[in-house]
Amino acid sequence: MKILSKYCIFSGLALLGAMQSCKRSFLEPKPLSIYTPDETFQSAAALWATVVSCERNARMEFMGDGAPIVTELIYSDIAVSGSTDKPGPAIDLNQAITPDGQLNNLEYENRIEWYWLEQFRGIRYANTTIHYIDVPQDYTDEAEKNHLLGAAYFHRALRYYRLVHQFGDVPAVFFMATEPKLDFYSTKREVILEQLKTDLEFAQEWVPDNVNKGQVTKGAVGHLLTKVNLALGYFDDAIESANKVINGGTYSLMTSRFGSTQSDANRNVIWDLHRPQNKSLANNREALFLVIDRINLDGNQDGGVQSMRNGMPFWSNAGIVTPAGNRAMSDQPNVEFPMVMQYGRGIGRIRPTWHSQHGLWTDSTDLRHAPGNWMRMEDLVYNAPTLKGSDPNYGKPLQMRNAQGGLLTTDTIRFWFDWPHYKLFVEDPQRVQPAGGNSDWYVFRLAETLLLRAEAYVWKGDFASAVSDINTVRARANAAPMSVSEVNIGTVLDERARELYYEEPRKTELTRISYIFAKTGIASDEGKTYSLANFSESNYFYDRVMAKSDFYNKGVKTNFGIEYRMSPYHVLWPIPISAINGNPKGNINQNIGYLGSETNVEALDYVIDKADGEE
Repeated sequence: MKILSKYCIFSGLALLGAMQSCKRSFLEPKPLSIYTPDETFQSAAALWATVVSCERNARMEFMGDGAPIVTELIYSDIAVSGSTDKPGPAIDLNQAITPDGQLNNLEYENRIEWYWLEQFRGIRYANTTIHYIDVPQDYTDEAEKNHLLGAAYFHRALRYYRLVHQFGDVPAVFFMATEPKLDFYSTKREVILEQLKTDLEFAQEWVPDNVNKGQVTKGAVGHLLTKVNLALGYFDDAIESANKVINGGTYSLMTSRFGSTQSDANRNVIWDLHRPQNKSLANNREALFLVIDRINLDGNQDGGVQSMRNGMPFWSNAGIVTPAGNRAMSDQPNVEFPMVMQYGRGIGRIRPTWHSQHGLWTDSTDLRHAPGNWMRMEDLVYNAPTLKGSDPNYGKPLQMRNAQGGLLTTDTIRFWFDWPHYKLFVEDPQRVQPAGGNSDWYVFRLAETLLLRAEAYVWKGDFASAVSDINTVRARANAAPMSVSEVNIGTVLDERARELYYEEPRKTELTRISYIFAKTGIASDEGKTYSLANFSESNYFYDRVMAKSDFYNKGVKTNFGIEYRMSPYHVLWPIPISAINGNPKGNINQNIGYLGSETNVEALDYVIDKADGEE
């Protein structure tokens, strides 16, 4: 102990002496290494990692309970919020959707602010790549450098394409900020789109198709460029960019059975196309761009797509009873009729409209609506174990009404509707009650490219060419061909709804088409014309939703007494108040119809591509 004490005292005195000799410099941190962007992005591999961040960011839209894509669907003609069990969700849009409201809360079926935050986050990742593109000296060749730059351009363009059709005029951040910036201004939507067109034309030249699944392909670039060309009203350019994808020899519709389920005689190519294990197959030539989602994938904390939970009816709720008045359904996996294992457990966050369930489907041979692919509530059977031996309906198909015409469900909005089983069914081995497990997901498919080209032909008045593209998609689904006289923008939108449910951002596409009507003055199918001058007061988006939705502004109310309401200004979402308040030295305009728009100023007519605010 004496030796230890002497050693400790000596060490303490030595340390004290060192501290006195070094004075305050002893307290200064001396890290082993410092990682700054200028030092980090010295290699091509480091910059490729920023593109991987963009890919991960893109995946999040389709993942998790109340996935952001739900918001895109319920703001449209094909679906509404089915969360009727509480007063907060986006049902009465006039009341619930405000700049300072619950704009990023899955319990409110509202992820508007998520889109604002995450898409600008993706833009920041892409801008980092673009900013440092000339720094690395280890590129394999100039082609690799331009490939990387093109991929970054694509990801930035993808986010901005969505932002300008969700929010209209938004800040154009085409630079990497190196310090806090509080003086952003809104930039005109068309100015941003023109920049996207320039960037994507460069990317189309340099991004190849022979890349890993989940990476940007030349086909994906051409597909997005087609959307941008349409948004700008450049219909000939849209046809040209679509032609390069459709006729390039790399991609084709999947018209024959393939993949893990091709030997199942009870299924068909539509089922094969949407199996999780088939989407990223090398021989799936229809996929242009996917997001990758696998069990235990690094950085994946969303719990899979949860497409069944989001998109299926709450069939297991106690509010469904047998004709004898007994609780009808069980969502347990170990019962005699395990409905939950066959179809999954839904809670009805998305409730399809009558139009998307029935009005679209005039052809009984269409595989996309055929038994086995499309499920109806009457396809389920009463399976609660307590019914066996006591209720004659046990094991029999569900009925919506009893013999006297009385309803056998307490909530026809949330508990009772049909759904596309082939799209939503995703095996979920990690949950006792499957909600929709991990699955890659289509962002762009060639089927949509064909429908985009068809739309461009319609705008030009070339209905024969348009119907040819539409019928190519319909033929794969074994649907009867459409005639030239039937083709218009409405029928293109109908075909998109049949083919792209839970894939396309429906609100975005409706708003894009609404802008085209307003810009060109072309009359709608109903003979109405529109103008940009009063876009938020009169637009095709609102008129289409009113014509096709059996919910909005029809007097439909939830059990809480909340009425489904929408207004023309919902063609654009509100800019979150946090974005406006966090920008005190500039001016981010609020969209017309929302509180705060009275302080708007003229949006910029140029893109700022430097942090100091210069053009």
